[in-house]
Amino acid sequence: MKKFVIILAVLAAFSLAGCASSGSGGTEPFVVDLTKLTQYQRLDGDKLGQSYGNLLRNQTAFTRSWQGFLIRFPADFVDIKKYSRLTLAVKYFNAAGAEITPRDSMGQVTIIYDVNGDWHGPSMGPGHNTPVKEMNVMGFSGIIQQDRGIRHTMDKVPQAIFIQRAQDDSVAFIELTRIVFHNGNYKYDGPVVQGEGPEGS
Repeated sequence: MKKFVIILAVLAAFSLAGCASSGSGGTEPFVVDLTKLTQYQRLDGDKLGQSYGNLLRNQTAFTRSWQGFLIRFPADFVDIKKYSRLTLAVKYFNAAGAEITPRDSMGQVTIIYDVNGDWHGPSMGPGHNTPVKEMNVMGFSGIIQQDRGIRHTMDKVPQAIFIQRAQDDSVAFIELTRIVFHNGNYKYDGPVVQGEGPEGS
């Protein structure tokens, strides 16, 4: 009996070690350099207008739900196919420019493969040209802002991210503050972003 218990303990230890190694993925997290991103004006029909340069929040205040702005990744963006998870964070501001505490229904983000195609995808979940679509960013129900982030299955390098105000009228500005591609081995060690839920919630 004692021998059987020892064997079980050894098997459990190997099992846990296997889970830990598969979770980390071995590849170092890729923290996107936000200074290399470029915002573009959104024209009618979801067309690109003028460049606003390295501006990470909307140029003019939102006045209605589902208004948004597009930020392009650099042409030499990393091959993200080697990463299985995505962490992303934003901040919200009111019309006076004061930061407001995040909650559900404030913002939505969509990752886009081709900026000349569909920017929206299905009402919920990924689409052909929109491999990631997440609601409630930074809110109680959101998980994309947490260290573990969300699982993604992007099979090619995306061109842009579309950031939208959702249904909360208090939101006038949204600022992108973090994008990280990883394999479950990312740990944020910067200042706490107000409103982020506890890890694993």
